[in-house]
Amino acid sequence: MRPADEIPEVGGTESDDRRQVELDKIEADVETVLSELVEAGRVEAGQIVVVGTSTSEVLGRHIGTSGTIEVAERLYRGIMRVRAKTGFYPAFQCCEHLNRALVIERELMSRYPVLEPVSVIPVPRAGGSMAAYAYRHFQQPVVVEEIAAHAGIDIGGTLIGMHLRRVAVPLRPSIRFIGQAPVQMAYTRPKLIGGVRAVYSEEAANEANGSCS
Repeated sequence: MRPADEIPEVGGTESDDRRQVELDKIEADVETVLSELVEAGRVEAGQIVVVGTSTSEVLGRHIGTSGTIEVAERLYRGIMRVRAKTGFYPAFQCCEHLNRALVIERELMSRYPVLEPVSVIPVPRAGGSMAAYAYRHFQQPVVVEEIAAHAGIDIGGTLIGMHLRRVAVPLRPSIRFIGQAPVQMAYTRPKLIGGVRAVYSEEAANEANGSCS
């Protein structure tokens, strides 16, 4: 993956300095909460984390109205730092104008052959700033219509549930807002099947005796 471009130093006025601090906090906060998700959900290398983001909501504006690449860049940096430590694959969800399709690395398709690419290039006005930024900075970006992710983070109420595997387990982050956008997270677990006789742990299985009769 390409490193994110460096942001030029901002200086000169108090408002500029405050804006720089706010951007730094956005970057640090997303790294913190995503690290919590990876740890709680036991997300492993090769697994998928779906990322839904409204940069408009991060700025305190209505979703889809004031997206900014500058905020997307900072979010991307924080996410990729966690990805570098863990080895998961991020899937950046587009906005509703692209039916919430996802930007992924082409490499991921070799691991999950069920993924089917579509022909579109996300841009801020059709796809969203976050997806557009990811598309421009992935090594080999490709867009797919749907995915079944192992975990996900939703910054700003973008509704990522349609792209999560069953069964989703909500996780409350220690930081409830990134900028002005509320944060929701979830990881997934395999379905528990069976009835009153079913066991779900190796310890219980070793203690179980008898037959099905």
